Amino acid sequence: MSRDEQKEVPAARPLPRGRHGLSPDTVRSSQRDRLVEAMLRLVARRGYAATSVPDVIAAARVSRNAFYAQFADKEACFLAGCERDLPDMIDTIYAAASGAGDGWREELWLGTTAYLRWWQERPEYAQAYFVELPRAGERAVEQRDAAYRPFLDMFGALAARARLEDPALPPLRAAVPRLIVYGTTEYIAAEVREGRVATLTSSAGDLYHFAVALLAGPDHGIETTPSA
Repeated sequence: MSRDEQKEVPAARPLPRGRHGLSPDTVRSSQRDRLVEAMLRLVARRGYAATSVPDVIAAARVSRNAFYAQFADKEACFLAGCERDLPDMIDTIYAAASGAGDGWREELWLGTTAYLRWWQERPEYAQAYFVELPRAGERAVEQRDAAYRPFLDMFGALAARARLEDPALPPLRAAVPRLIVYGTTEYIAAEVREGRVATLTSSAGDLYHFAVALLAGPDHGIETTPSA
């Protein structure tokens, strides 16, 4: 990494020098956090292929030994960074959707807007996850596919709730949750690639109507969008 490139990537705040009284676990946790944050930041700005372990070590301000004590290689560090905050995102969606009081459509609307807002507030993470993760190899693609599972379950449960509320809805086609999850993911990836991560929430209405049409069937769609 050149000096100019180092200036573009803010260095992580290091631990205090000398005797600091911190436990080994605290030190390792701090180093791990700084390494994955540096990895995500560099990958978002330079791309996965152009990011090297020495670059990450320099940005995280840790030693080479500290890196390899945590990760086997660059790929392992990047994958750890990509999955680290996903539980928080899932919790955010459920927390938002739990405020729905008017049925499954409102639950879908609140969850969709929360999901888009979560990514909108994390532009570098969005760039790394949606654009660079699929380019990082077979293990990365497998990890991304595994990360879809909570969303597939989410839409399966939402479809079941919809049919409890409206027994006239047709049976859910088995492929629908996958179509929604994969379609939404690819749509967001395209928005991020085009530099529109700052306006992701403006797509909430379109993604909401897309999901409703698939979950309820073409004869049970809606023409209006819930109020934000």
